[in-house]
Amino acid sequence: QVQLRESGGGLVQAGGSLRLSCAASGFRLSISTMAWYRQAPGKHRELVAAITSGHTTTYADSVKGRFTISRDNAKNTVYLQINSLKPEDTAVYYCNAHSGSPLYNWGQGTQVTVSS
Repeated sequence: QVQLRESGGGLVQAGGSLRLSCAASGFRLSISTMAWYRQAPGKHRELVAAITSGHTTTYADSVKGRFTISRDNAKNTVYLQINSLKPEDTAVYYCNAHSGSPLYNWGQGTQVTVSS
């Protein structure tokens, strides 16, 4: 059974930083492209960062230079370092395996709230 457990969110001031974690189980994370998504109130879920099994990374234009995705296959965990947070980064953040689209059922996500 696939499980995705996101953590690390919180309430921070603009300009602050957070490190999100995604603990994955039930599939072979080491061979999977993994991605972080976010969903702001009233908006569709969007992909913000992805990392391949070979550690190649891609980012949405809105987060380039501020977000860093990484992975630790030994720990079955994917991370998202978020710096220089902006109020528009406020959203619920989710992780998932990605192959053109999300592969598995969503976890509960982790809420990031940025105050101005």
